[in-house]
Amino acid sequence: MRTTVRLDPDVASAVAHLRESRHVSFSGAINELARGGLDRSGSPSDSFVQRTTELGLHIDVSNIADALEYLDGIS
Repeated sequence: MRTTVRLDPDVASAVAHLRESRHVSFSGAINELARGGLDRSGSPSDSFVQRTTELGLHIDVSNIADALEYLDGIS
């Protein structure tokens, strides 16, 4: 497949480095970098972890109007 792609300078530099170090074609370098990105996308080290902290404030949010009124009175 033939496609025109505009590469950011850092990506173009990575492609040039890979071409020189592994003696592969431009397309080969692009494919290798793309596959590397696809392989890492599902790694557990990149997974999202929600961090929470205890603020000491407990409000009932089942009634939004009451919750907003309560929060307005705090400040």
